[in-house]
Amino acid sequence: MQKVITIRTDRKSSLYDITDEVINAVRESGISNGLVSVYARGSTAAIMIQENWDQSVQNDVVNLLNKMIPSGIWEHDRQDNNGDSHLKAGLVGPSETIPVINGKPGLSAWQNVFFCEFDGPREKREIVITVISCD
Repeated sequence: MQKVITIRTDRKSSLYDITDEVINAVRESGISNGLVSVYARGSTAAIMIQENWDQSVQNDVVNLLNKMIPSGIWEHDRQDNNGDSHLKAGLVGPSETIPVINGKPGLSAWQNVFFCEFDGPREKREIVITVISCD
């Protein structure tokens, strides 16, 4: 089963919790045991599994990446001024694969799935969720 969800982003760099959408896709698939792949379409976005306690960890991720990969100093900036966005997305990666256990994503109590925006704001960002059975 495959589903494309869309979200709107409202900041240049931020993490957006998409865990509920992943849970719903797994439920809709009817698959009990398998894998769910979550994939960000676009070369300036990524997917990350991270702690969900509060906004602090998400803010720390954005701040760390901004310190590691500052804007305005990359060769690609001469084309469209988003070289840092491409590098951040490449470092984090476009996808995560999560086991499906008893019809639910096998996330721990402290894990959520986040869409990482590095080149926003955007009216439309697409995420592909693919659920595969191992039965």
